[in-house]
Amino acid sequence: MGRHRRHHRLRDRHRHVPAAGDPQLRRGASVNTLWKAVGWAGGVLGAAATGVAVGVAANQKKVAHDREAADPLVDEPLGELVPTRESTVAADDGVPLSAEEVDPADGGPPGLTAVLVHGFALDRRCWHFQRRDLAGLTGPRVRQVLYDQRGHGRSGRSGPETSTIDQCARDLDAVIRSMAPKGPLVLVGHSMGGMTIMALAEQRPELFADRVRGVALVGTAAGAVGGAGLPKSVLSRYNPVTIGVGRLAGFQPGLVEWVRRRASTLTWSGIRALAFGDRHASPSLVDLMAKMINGNAVEVLTGFLDTLGTHNRYKALAGLRHCEVLVISGDADRITPFSHAERMAEEMPHGELVRVPGAGHMLMLEQPDLVTGHLVGLLRRSAAGGSESRRA
Repeated sequence: MGRHRRHHRLRDRHRHVPAAGDPQLRRGASVNTLWKAVGWAGGVLGAAATGVAVGVAANQKKVAHDREAADPLVDEPLGELVPTRESTVAADDGVPLSAEEVDPADGGPPGLTAVLVHGFALDRRCWHFQRRDLAGLTGPRVRQVLYDQRGHGRSGRSGPETSTIDQCARDLDAVIRSMAPKGPLVLVGHSMGGMTIMALAEQRPELFADRVRGVALVGTAAGAVGGAGLPKSVLSRYNPVTIGVGRLAGFQPGLVEWVRRRASTLTWSGIRALAFGDRHASPSLVDLMAKMINGNAVEVLTGFLDTLGTHNRYKALAGLRHCEVLVISGDADRITPFSHAERMAEEMPHGELVRVPGAGHMLMLEQPDLVTGHLVGLLRRSAAGGSESRRA
């Protein structure tokens, strides 16, 4: 399962791209010029979507060599597991949300339902290993619900005005009401998925007092996103790159996506270097990440940037006092560094804080056995009703 440290109380450790309309972006601009404006934020923005906006110069031959390297996951059907059932949930504004259920593998009755919520620019396939292994758990048996957040994966798109964490929380509420209307719940969220759970705790405190037995916050933050990790300016609506790419994607989406495809080598290298702590991460994992990211339109991704930059829900953490809580993060996470996990744990001294040595932002893919092991522990504590004493 690997080495880790558990903490229950912690001391305070506080601590020229052309815009749209520029002549360089007018008809007749070269592919090279478009790469500067769009490739950076349109090609890599996907990788950046999890929080990284970089220009990583990569030699195509080196990338090809890395992709052909020995891969222990070459026979793993990443992202191809067949669900028990698939369905569509209507959000409160009518956006269709694609969802699936996974019943316990042995067919026995589940003791609780786990809802897994993915992060920005990804989709529900990021939970591949947890989805696979939790299905075989018998103590307790767990029914899993996974869905794609609005604008991501197979779910429908929405405009910028509803591309917010608050709306994502209402979407999660709709999924719960439709697919898990009764019984105990454990909510598991990665990155923006964790932020979504925090927002739901703000909106529906009674749900967390009555039904939510456990919450896992994986590689996420409750606020101060610009204080560590991804610079807040990258997430700002005033960033000229965000403005330029957002506008260009609005009236020339085909052009933006074309340039993005031409930048695929750069994107692949950026994902491997910045989403994973191990620079030798499995090529299959990087390929899966690239598929998820490239499946989301740049126009959709830019619509979410402002809500990520203004996210602040430290007060919402008080709503988790009735729940078993797991905060788990990699100490090589360049997107939401471990300091964010420490800060959240300070607000929830009853929870468990786990530091995963060497893991990056995608720790549930990079070190799946360790992450799943801690989720199993959370599920068992939640099923045992350990939080009942706190409710009393």
